[in-house]
Amino acid sequence: MGVLIVDDEPLARARLARQLQSIDGCQLLGEAADGESALQQLDSLDPDLLLLDIEMPGENGLQLANQISNRPNPPAIIFCTAHDEFALPAFAVAASGYLLKPVNVEQLAQAIAQARRLSKPQLLERTAEPAQATGGRRQIKAVSRRGVQLLNIEDIRCFVAEDKYVIAHHSAGETLLDESLKELEAEFGQRFVRVHRNTIVAKMHITGLHKEGDGYRVTLTGCAHRPVVSRRLLASIKALLTEMA
Repeated sequence: MGVLIVDDEPLARARLARQLQSIDGCQLLGEAADGESALQQLDSLDPDLLLLDIEMPGENGLQLANQISNRPNPPAIIFCTAHDEFALPAFAVAASGYLLKPVNVEQLAQAIAQARRLSKPQLLERTAEPAQATGGRRQIKAVSRRGVQLLNIEDIRCFVAEDKYVIAHHSAGETLLDESLKELEAEFGQRFVRVHRNTIVAKMHITGLHKEGDGYRVTLTGCAHRPVVSRRLLASIKALLTEMA
């Protein structure tokens, strides 16, 4: 994945460049200190990913991202900024990630892993495709003190309600969401099925149903967590597996 860093602060660019060296599959193609220089390098370098600051002299990062998103086959964009108030405008221009400075290498690696799952043509198609046609959003946004993380719906194995929050179990681990299970089920009911009062699982990732003790659990691809199936819903889950076989 070829990367272009766009930031007016030399120290910030140097920090990101050092971190990229430790992330497999990433190659630093160039650096730019402003939007005009970034556009020139976009044409000559054709990067797959931009690490983009927001507040810069001249055209800011949001304006630059809006220009880039209208190009054929645009690169993915991860914003790296000191300001958390721009998160919503950033995702309005189809950002793949939003990290707060100082960015650490673990956060950067995770954001890049999310971005690289879609090719540039797929990213363009995703931004143009109506959400209603795919049974809800294509991604879920999770906001924490570490920044903003985007989770691809196809990577999520299950949603589990715990206390006032919901935990999304996905291919890269677990993420805490500030959304209700009821709302998620209403939005993604085409993709997920309820197996318990506190759990819905992705149909496409179900690999089996196994008896453990007095109950049953479903197994999911690439997920150590095995959700419990309630007795009330057991018959419907068995019927679903028979239908899928």
